[in-house]
Amino acid sequence: MLEHSLQQAIKVYEHADDASIYVADKIAQIIKAKQEMGDLAILGLATGSTPKGVYRELVRLHQNEGLSFQNVVTFNLDEYYPMHPVEDQSYVTFMKQNLFNHIDIPTSHIHIPDGTLTLDAIQAYCQVYEQKIADFGGLDMQLLGIGRSGHIGFNEPGSLQDSLTRLVQLDAITRQDAADDFGGADKVPTQAITMGIQTIVQAKQIFLLALSERKAEIIQKALKGAISPTVPATFLQQLEHVEYILDQKAAALL
Repeated sequence: MLEHSLQQAIKVYEHADDASIYVADKIAQIIKAKQEMGDLAILGLATGSTPKGVYRELVRLHQNEGLSFQNVVTFNLDEYYPMHPVEDQSYVTFMKQNLFNHIDIPTSHIHIPDGTLTLDAIQAYCQVYEQKIADFGGLDMQLLGIGRSGHIGFNEPGSLQDSLTRLVQLDAITRQDAADDFGGADKVPTQAITMGIQTIVQAKQIFLLALSERKAEIIQKALKGAISPTVPATFLQQLEHVEYILDQKAAALL
């Protein structure tokens, strides 16, 4: 991507809430446009603290402004492994609490990687996950956060550009950042199932949302650094269909 077009792809907001509302509005536009065509909207969704404001605004749009999710199909980026869906730390629980329990999306339209599989069942499951996305015609939109390791999804440092949905080892930084959720870094799972980089970059629109000063250093590397598996988020620099939505704190080093 040319430097000037990268600049155009960066939106910086004074407040995190305004950044989140912008992203939610863009997602709502995709859903409505698909509704008018009688089509499904295929959305790739993220977890963690960053997208909470986006989901809060989408819930508000549903409850107060009549935005329907009946035509929405979702694929989440990742899930810890092993992880039972009823656990507090599971991304199934996160998505229900922050979005799905508060909107009218059909349960059959929700896809989140299964953290309860046996090890020998994971590879076939991941291939089916990929195939389901392909069968829907790919993702219309992928929402991303960014980890301090530079990960998108759980594509940790060393992940390749052609990677697909698979079982991965979690980076030490990622496990440290999740320590509070699990009551200690030693209790954080060492593995996760994640959508691959190739799957992510094929989404028709990508929104990478980064908020707070904790993300400033990795945002500088992701947007200005050399493209490398060392910082997997740098692969997004090559794309024309990415928007980076930042608050001022996350953008401080750009």
